[in-house]
Amino acid sequence: MEQMFSFLGPVNDWLVDTFGTLGPLYGIGFLGLVLILLTLPSFLARPEDPLDRLKRQASKAATDQESEDKQRLRHASGSKKLDKFANFLEPQDEEEFSASRMTLLRAGYRTKSAVRTYHFAQFALGLIFLTAGVVFAVINSATGEIGTQKMILSIIIPGGVGYYLPKYWVNRRVQEREVQITEGFPDSLDMLLVCVEAGQSLEQAILRVSKELQAGYPALAEELELVSFELKAGKDKVTVLKDFGERAGVTDVSSFVTVLIQSASFGTSIADALRVYAAEMRDKRVMRAEEKANVLPTKLTLGTMMFTVPPLMIILIGPSVYSIYTQLNGANF
Repeated sequence: MEQMFSFLGPVNDWLVDTFGTLGPLYGIGFLGLVLILLTLPSFLARPEDPLDRLKRQASKAATDQESEDKQRLRHASGSKKLDKFANFLEPQDEEEFSASRMTLLRAGYRTKSAVRTYHFAQFALGLIFLTAGVVFAVINSATGEIGTQKMILSIIIPGGVGYYLPKYWVNRRVQEREVQITEGFPDSLDMLLVCVEAGQSLEQAILRVSKELQAGYPALAEELELVSFELKAGKDKVTVLKDFGERAGVTDVSSFVTVLIQSASFGTSIADALRVYAAEMRDKRVMRAEEKANVLPTKLTLGTMMFTVPPLMIILIGPSVYSIYTQLNGANF
């Protein structure tokens, strides 16, 4: 046994002489990275599942072509290779999977493999940034002395940044879409009211409004277009409206969905409900604008104090200070 591991002594000495006291740690990390790279091809070369083959053959045999609108809603999945790692990349907990799915829907990613691609991006970027941190630490340790704490931080921080970068991107997308929906929702209600009073059905009015809002508020237009297509496909109206409220993630939209569901349940006029709610949304938009205007003076106070008060004090007190300084110097002489 000692003869089998006798070669480790010279290797350890060489690592210490070359990279310092942390040389064995670098060697272990490099060996682990090499093993991971050697293992990945075996995972990628796994045989195809027979069920996946049958599904692919069935899809090729289908001759029905989707319309242009359906192609816009059903994006082609570009991550077929990730299907083999679905159990590894997708959360196994149903609640966690549903939460991730809803977050990606609110960000505008509606493909079937969106959750899988999202977790793969986290894993891949985390590994890439972690490797970059290891390379950076090795280079620094070779060129000069580096502390253990600094080395660990230079490795862990890039890995954490790479792992949380997709999450940050998705959250930014969700916030941007929520802002678009909140800002464009009062205008959409006014146009929807005009279309309904002109004699159009709710489905036709929603589709027309989505086309009108495409240039100014693309996120809201996309959601309304999806609602129109689901209603045309024969899906239950209540279910479609509830899904719309959950996907939007905006309180105003959820309240609007509740109003439409109640109007459909009690048989009241949709136009009357839209008229009342549209007026309320206009008042709410005015209140938001007034709130921003009232907050503006408070935000300007700090800038006013920083850029106005010091020059004013210099102008008012500066001559007196200079006069006192000259008098004191004259008295000394």
